[in-house]
Amino acid sequence: MKAYLKKTRWLYLIAAIIIVLDQVTKELVRTLIPYGQSWSPWPWLAPYARLIHWSNTGVAFGMFQGKSILFAGLAAVVAAAIIYYYPQVPEQDRVLRFALAMQLGGAVGNLIDRIFQAGQVTDFISVGNFAIFNVADACITVGVGVLLIGIWLEDKREKEQKKLSQTADSETSNSDNVQP
Repeated sequence: MKAYLKKTRWLYLIAAIIIVLDQVTKELVRTLIPYGQSWSPWPWLAPYARLIHWSNTGVAFGMFQGKSILFAGLAAVVAAAIIYYYPQVPEQDRVLRFALAMQLGGAVGNLIDRIFQAGQVTDFISVGNFAIFNVADACITVGVGVLLIGIWLEDKREKEQKKLSQTADSETSNSDNVQP
């Protein structure tokens, strides 16, 4: 158990920070901003960025409304998969570990809303004409982005290694054919 906790401490720490930040901000919005109303610290900023108390039963950015039970189940499965898979990720692969921790925190943050807010996920961050979202949505999205960039960089690194290896093999075979 001690070895497991050592391997997963960053997963749980980062996810816990995200969950707390997500839940505290949502509770502040539910308490301080009436549903459907917006708030901006400066009137000139309101067209570009504001807080709006909103909710949805879909997924990130309001997509697929009305399927809260399905997405609660999906969030639980994703969280379980991350918790299972994370200890198998090499410790030096910090990018993947960070991406998984962000996704876990976001998934659990929205799952808490689905369970304790009658299937409704509180959203409040509004930027321009983009969909209204919350801290959990942002962490899931950034986590997926970091994961994709990490996969792309790893693929690129492997291709470069393969190319260097082939070049070295080619040079070795050419030097073997040289006669004195």
